[in-house]
Amino acid sequence: MRLGACLNVAVEVIEPCGFPFDMRQIRRVALDYIEHVDLRRHISWEAFLSTHRGQSGRLILLSTEGTARYDKSAFYPDDTLLLGRESAGVPPEVRAAADDCVTVPMAANMRSLNVASACAMVLGEALRQTDLLPGDRHER
Repeated sequence: MRLGACLNVAVEVIEPCGFPFDMRQIRRVALDYIEHVDLRRHISWEAFLSTHRGQSGRLILLSTEGTARYDKSAFYPDDTLLLGRESAGVPPEVRAAADDCVTVPMAANMRSLNVASACAMVLGEALRQTDLLPGDRHER
């Protein structure tokens, strides 16, 4: 939530998610950032897809099993970054729906970064490439 608020991007939560979706708890954890984030909740993967189908952007999955390094990939303004659970990743139907799958290069023998860290790295690069970092000319 904090990352979305600070970088001015919507956060979409697709259930079932890796945490209990209780707005009281989310407000407590997200502190005052919750008031500044465009939070969208989808009750299922199918509900998310029905919303996304009307949009032109790609679905870009972040995964330790990604085929392309995020820093060598091209991002576009309408892309949506997909992140899964740290423990299990995403279900097969989510992986199959992704238009691309990127990874963050890591030191040998390391399993993974936490989701927030990986997201911050990839989102920062995507916003840099598309001139959508806060303060850029084309910021939404």
